[in-house]
Amino acid sequence: MNTLQEKIERAKELDFGTIFSESIELFKKTWLQGFLLQLFTFIVMLPLIIMFYIPFIGLIIAQEESGYNDSDAFNAFFASMSLLYILFIVVGIFVLGAISVALNAGFYRIMKRLDYNEQVTTSDFFYFVKGKYLSKAFMLMLISILIAIPAALLCYIPLIYAIVPLSYFSLFFAFNPELSVGDMVKASFKLGNKKWLISFGLIIVSSLLAQIIGFILCFVGVLFTAAFVYHPTYLIYKNVIGFDEPTAIDEIGATPE
Repeated sequence: MNTLQEKIERAKELDFGTIFSESIELFKKTWLQGFLLQLFTFIVMLPLIIMFYIPFIGLIIAQEESGYNDSDAFNAFFASMSLLYILFIVVGIFVLGAISVALNAGFYRIMKRLDYNEQVTTSDFFYFVKGKYLSKAFMLMLISILIAIPAALLCYIPLIYAIVPLSYFSLFFAFNPELSVGDMVKASFKLGNKKWLISFGLIIVSSLLAQIIGFILCFVGVLFTAAFVYHPTYLIYKNVIGFDEPTAIDEIGATPE
């Protein structure tokens, strides 16, 4: 952790245009995996979506078949929802949210491999979908919610600041999974504070560009362009923290996980 802090303190100035152009070049290598990330995230969330909307769909269909639209029926429906059902939905949101964080971390690992021209497989997405990592993914997701909701309630201005450090949570998780959750959060805020302006600018510009190009490509293109927003923060992390590549001596006798 001290090494990370020192690297952040000694971070050199980064050029907006250079990071953005490098993001585009890297995206050319990762666009397919970015699409798969969106697909896997949707598949993970699909059961929860179905469980949440099926009762509403059933109510609407019943009203359409009877030919009578009763606005009070929805109020009665919400009033009749059991505490157990609500609890199930809430737990489902947290569990699937943790899996989503793990998938994002897996995508960052894939991005790094492609950046260094290494081979990747689809299973790399699920590297962190394991018991020893999911607990940390769950805590990071919970902390993100606990930061984002109060920040949004305070007229959104604190949320504008928090967007940057929150965007580094998955990065530190992906490349420093041995750290405690507290250390990941501290390092994310330290890097976010150090490189807030360039990070925020790149996040906004890359997000707008991804949305615009996705809409131009008949909306479906958003599935292919949405992951572009992850590239600038990855490159900032790469330039500030870097990666400790194992030497040949380190790899002797190493066993795969």
